[in-house]
This record gives sequence, C-alpha cells and structure tokens, in this order.
Amino acid sequence: MKEGLIKRISRIISASANAVVDSVENATPQLVMEQAIREIDDAIADVRDQLGKAEAAKYLSSKTLNDENSRHATLSAQIEVAVQEGRDDLAEAAIAKQMDIEAQIPVLEKAIAETDQEINELNSYIGALQGKKREMREQLREFIKASEHVSNGPAGEQQGNSRATADKVDQATGAFNRILEQAGVPTSESSADASKLAELEELARGNRIKERLAKIKSQTEA
Repeated sequence: MKEGLIKRISRIISASANAVVDSVENATPQLVMEQAIREIDDAIADVRDQLGKAEAAKYLSSKTLNDENSRHATLSAQIEVAVQEGRDDLAEAAIAKQMDIEAQIPVLEKAIAETDQEINELNSYIGALQGKKREMREQLREFIKASEHVSNGPAGEQQGNSRATADKVDQATGAFNRILEQAGVPTSESSADASKLAELEELARGNRIKERLAKIKSQTEA
C-alpha cells in the first residue's frame, strides 16, 4: 500500500475531534467535523480501491499457481509414459520443464502470502476508519445537542442570538444527514429498508462485541 495513504490513515485515526476543530480558525465546529467525516469517507474509498487491486493480484497469482501445479502433474504422467516407451530424451525434456515450474512455485506462493497480508492489513484499516467515523458522528451529534440546548436557553438571552444558533444547528444537521446519506448511512428521512439494514449492521456488530467479551471472560477464568 502506498506510504502516503498509510500516513493519511494514521493521521485520521490519531486525530481527536477537539484537535480537528482547534486546528481550523474562523470555522464553525459543525462544519469542521463534517469535513473530517467526509475525509474519512474518502480515505475508506481509497483503501477499498487498494483492496480491490490486492484481491485481483491474489486471484491472478493463485490461478497461475494452480495452473503450474496442474502442468507439473501432467508432466509427471507424461514422464512415466516416456520412460515406459524408452524415450529418455522426452522424459528429460519433461523433467527439465518440471524443474522450471518448481523454481517458480515458491515465488508464486510468497506473492500470495504477501498479498494475503496486505489484504488483512487493508481490511483492518477499513475497520479502524469505520470506527473513527462512528466516533466522529457521535461527537457531532453531541455537539448539535449542546447547541440546541444553548438555543433553548433562558428567556433573558437575546432572541437574535438564539435564532442564529438554531439556524446553525439546522444547517449542521441537514449537512450531516446529507453526508450520512451519501455514505450509505440511514438518517431519519431514510427508507424503511435502509433503516432495517442499519439495525441489522448494528446487531451484527453487537454480536461481535459480545463474542469478544465472552472470549475474554473464558481466558480470564482459565
């Protein structure tokens, strides 16, 4: 994977919401956090692109390895026939070809193993980015709630300031929902099917969390 993409992912994962907001002057926190979420989506898309290339490379290497193994087996059968017919010249030619194949097989196996490692690494990056996105979304929701609380503050506050704050909250909420929809995450305006898929995803994630907890408990008891 490209070094620049690795650095980019590491920067995204290590950044906190507060640090992201503080790094940009003269910008509302909502807009900054929304931009951070968009950047996470872009990074996930880039990693998925790399993952597709790695999986294609693994497929080609695996296919070549299977083909070479089949050729090796076919040559073995041909060698037996050549020996039975007393054609040592043909047997030697087939053996030479087998030796060439045997020299290539370890290289192909190594390429497949390295690609497997890259695929696992890319999948782990996608998982980490998705986790960071969930964290940023939750922090943005909390900020929006806090802003709504301010907009509904004491009656003595100036009406103009309250209205301006409420307008910013509405804008942030609308933009945030659009971001979620573009990323395939259901919002309150999403279809029933999309909501069910989101619920199913959260259910599956909850089950994985419970399975990990059960494993930790079993290891502790042991």
